[in-house]
Amino acid sequence: MKVNVWNTINQLSKERGVEPRVIIKAIEESLRIAAARFFNQGEDIQVDFKPEKSELRVYALKKVVPEVTDPAKEISLDEALLHNPEARLEETIEIELPADTLGRIAAQAAKQAIFQKVRDAEVEKVYEEFAPRVGEIVTGVARRYENNGTVVEISRTDAFLSDKDRLPGDEFRPGDLVKALISQVQKNPRGPQILLSRTSPRFLSRLLELEVPEIAAGTIKVKDIARQPGERAKVAVYSEDRDIDPVGACIGVKGNRILSILKELDGEKIDIIEWSSDPVLYAKAALSPAKINRVVITSKEAKEMEARVDNEQFSLAIGKKGMNVRLASKLVGWKISIKQE
Repeated sequence: MKVNVWNTINQLSKERGVEPRVIIKAIEESLRIAAARFFNQGEDIQVDFKPEKSELRVYALKKVVPEVTDPAKEISLDEALLHNPEARLEETIEIELPADTLGRIAAQAAKQAIFQKVRDAEVEKVYEEFAPRVGEIVTGVARRYENNGTVVEISRTDAFLSDKDRLPGDEFRPGDLVKALISQVQKNPRGPQILLSRTSPRFLSRLLELEVPEIAAGTIKVKDIARQPGERAKVAVYSEDRDIDPVGACIGVKGNRILSILKELDGEKIDIIEWSSDPVLYAKAALSPAKINRVVITSKEAKEMEARVDNEQFSLAIGKKGMNVRLASKLVGWKISIKQE
């Protein structure tokens, strides 16, 4: 049978970036599946598809036998002669799909195969583009709210910012710009899903990298981050260069660097502290803005310590709903309790 699809295959290949052989293979498989409905006994179906020559044959192989015991693989001599007048016993003949049936199946199979392969290729292209960008900050446009989250368009591709990954004060309307971190790129049956986050500690780390050239250059390192999104965060920074003040560099002149981050995070308080390998010094700094008299390790094995403060500093050290000491403990990696003295 003559089928003129070669030009279509080549055109789709160029437009969608899909190799012609991928489309041809998909069409062959679709033809095989569709033809099985016609033969319907589990026959050995062969597809001979040569689109560059406009040739297509679909047929089943059957052995001519005196008595049929397996209809899928055998055919009687009388029936075989209807398909091939030269058929002989014990020979294998080709039973071709009728031209009209083949034409309908071919058109349907080609359409389905091309559509699916193009879709698969587009999905793969999106995955390959965004998977290496996990951990990168992007800016997109809010399009709509659905499934407990906001669909954000990034480079003509939909990404998803779930409610749990938004800050408490975030409200995005269609058309609003949304800055977020690409936290995951997942493959699922409906295609790749690009997940965004504004609550991840890495989002804060990336914002600092954008605002503080010394972090981007690597002369200042962000060692640890503990965060209660939308409320408070503690960031430990460090520099091996003694001429650099890591805390001051992150805050900026008159707080200009940190202020832009606070604005992006809807007023989330950020404590920038200097990291130390000494857990006692580190804990003392981590409990900022409270003034700590001294820190005592109570159990090295259990990683427990006490911070001693004056009465007027006790509430500040604990923080609202215990947040300050909780974040400090998370940052340092030790359980810290506050004692008055």
